[in-house]
Order: sequence, then structure tokens, then C-alpha cells
Amino acid sequence: MDAVTSTGMSTAGEPAGATSAGGHLYVQTNEIRNAVIHYVCGADGSLTEVERVLTGGAGSGVYKPISGQASAPNAFEGAASVILSPDRRLLFATNGGDNSVSSFRVGDAGELEVVDVKRTGNVVDGASGTAKSLAYAPTYNTLYVLHSFGPDHLRIMSVDADGRLTPRPDRHTADTLDKVGRVPTMAVLTPDSKYLIVGTTFDQVATANPDGSPILWVPGPDGAPKSIASNAPDPDGLVVFAVHHDGALGEACFQDAGCGSPFYVAFLHDRPDHFVIGAAVGDGVVLASIDADGQVTTGPLVKIDTSAGQPSELCWLSVSPDDRYVYATNFGYSNICSFRIDGNVVTLAQDPACARVPGDGTFRALNGTVSSGPSDSWLSPDGAYLYQIYGNASKLVGYSTQADGSLEEVTSADIPYNSPQGVVGF
Repeated sequence: MDAVTSTGMSTAGEPAGATSAGGHLYVQTNEIRNAVIHYVCGADGSLTEVERVLTGGAGSGVYKPISGQASAPNAFEGAASVILSPDRRLLFATNGGDNSVSSFRVGDAGELEVVDVKRTGNVVDGASGTAKSLAYAPTYNTLYVLHSFGPDHLRIMSVDADGRLTPRPDRHTADTLDKVGRVPTMAVLTPDSKYLIVGTTFDQVATANPDGSPILWVPGPDGAPKSIASNAPDPDGLVVFAVHHDGALGEACFQDAGCGSPFYVAFLHDRPDHFVIGAAVGDGVVLASIDADGQVTTGPLVKIDTSAGQPSELCWLSVSPDDRYVYATNFGYSNICSFRIDGNVVTLAQDPACARVPGDGTFRALNGTVSSGPSDSWLSPDGAYLYQIYGNASKLVGYSTQADGSLEEVTSADIPYNSPQGVVGF
């Protein structure tokens, strides 16, 4: 297909990557016929679409399985649905509609070629599956696939040298004995691949308000209202699995995240035992560490201004290459804020870091605010540009990062309505 720039100008005939020293970016559409969009990122942050490659699997479309809403952004309450292997030879993408995973070969110019598509092993029950988050351990040739609904939240695949996938019988849950029906969010490996950490958002599948939004408070065992947000207050919202030498996982260890709904886990670059947690219901971030035995220690929750309504649904994170800034996406506020890290001290840098991006007015977040449903973000390797999905605005927006932690919009590209998720690049 002809390449189309973010301004709509044709660049037909130009080879992929020829106009850019910036790199490549990939987003999955999550449409019923799922596809991955490949963009070239210019040195000025601009986006040029060069191809859309069908995954061979099905997305959920605009349907949101996690809530049953007919059309809403952030279908699966998850992250890391599109990932690259560390050597950038392979790209993996979930197909949430039919619970499958696609693998792609990445060419020298960033172009994609489908290698394989395999079902995760979880049966689709209803209108859509919920496969949504991936983590890859090249040392063990193992891919971990997380689903929104359990009990078999985690499934495992072996990956050969060419990217072909072989599903394994292993299955693991994020449920505890007294919390059946938990909703995990993402799976991430520690940098040394010794542990797999799973974040969570709800301790049970939420029932819906008339507008389809989840109900967060339910009667507890004693009749008093109880939040279904994970780790609020029960200290068991992070699930840590030891990774064995064949890629198999040990028993789940449930640990305190220091915040409500520990949605996202982002490791620092220069301190690989430290990570930042994005707290969807806690409305802030927590700096944490994991020791050689897999025990997690958390610092204080650093919150944003929530005068616009609670929860803010602060979920997705991007960490700058020098570990000085963390950019946090506020799903409920339609914007991004930033935090500064100095040693083990985290402070709020810019709140917000950019202007609010409006949607089409049809979607409301948990706090009742009309939202454009921003979800996954990706920061360029040099830290110069941040790219953010705004599903209900049908936009992928690019920002230049500023020295004070603020963001200036420099580009945008049209993406499908409500459904897109997952963004990664190099």
C-alpha cells in the first residue's frame, strides 16, 4: 500500500525507513480482522504509516469484553499486547478476540512478515476472548500470555529461532483462595528473567452501571461497602512467579503493591531491581524494588491532583532512558502527567504534562468524566518523543519531551475508533 503521512500526504515509492532517522513504531488495531500498523518515526517525531499487516487472528473490535460495553476504549484493561524481542528480530501481538498470539519477523527496514498464529489454549466464552499482555524470555525461548479472565490467566508458549509458536499445557492463575475472578492487567519479566510479575486491577469481575462502566463498591462479608479494586486494602495485588530454567513458572507469591489497583509495572533502565507501579485506583505511582528472593519492597504512593474526580485511572507508564522521568497516562482525565525520580525519591513534575485530548463525547470513565480513553504509550529510545494512543479520539499523538517533564504535541495519526491497543517500537 502507499505510505500515508500523519498529514495525509502520499509518500508512495519511498522505501520504508528512507525518510526517517527516528525509528519504527507498531500499534495493533484490535479490529475483528486484527492488524498491526507500522509507522516510520521521523527525526522530528513525525509519523508515516508504511503498512498494515493482518495478524491472522481476531481482535475484539470496538466491543469491550472486560465490561460488556458495546463500544468503549481499552477493551481488556491491559498493557503490553504488542512487544518486540530484545534483538528486534521478532514482534509478538495478542489477538484478544479469539485468544491467539501472532508472531512476525521484523525486516531490516522494520517491515513485518507473519510467521505463525497459535491459540493460547483458553476457550473463548462469549463474544470475545481476553488475551491481552505478553512477556518474552529469550533465554528460555518462552512467551507468557496473560488473559483478563481466568482461572487460567497465564498461558505459556515456546518460541523457536524463526518465531514459530508451540503452546504448552502450563496454566497459572492470579486468583487467591478467597478472590476468585480477579482481573490481572499485565505481565512483565524482571530484566534478569528470574521472576514474572503480574499486575492486577479488580479482585472480582465488576458488575456494570447503566452506562456500562464498572461498579467499584460492593457489599462485603459484614455488609459494609467493600472496594473490588485490588490491593485496596488487602496487600496482595502483585503476583510474583519464579521463572525456572525451562521457562516454567513456580507457585504464585502474592505481595503488597503499596497502592490500589497496581495496573502497570515499568522497570528502570540503570537499576534493574527497581520498578515503578502505576496505580489505577491509587491515583499515583509507587517506586518499588525486588530482591534476589523475589520479595517486593515498596515506597510511598505519590499522588496526582484528583480534584477532577476519582479514580483518575492512572495506568500506563513510560520511563525516560536516564530514569529521571516517568510519564503516566490518566485514562480518566484524557491526559498525561509526569513524575521525577531522584534516587529513591519520587516527586510530581508536571500535572498535567500536556493538554487534555477530547474524544467524541460518548465515553465516560469510572469517575464520570467524559474521556478520550488514552491507553498504551511508548517513549522513543533516545527519550525525545512520547507516543500516546487516544482510542475514543481515533488518534495516535506524538509529543516532544521537555527538560521540565512537560510534553509538546508535534504530530498525530488517525487510528481506528476505540479498538486500538498496544504500542512498541525501536
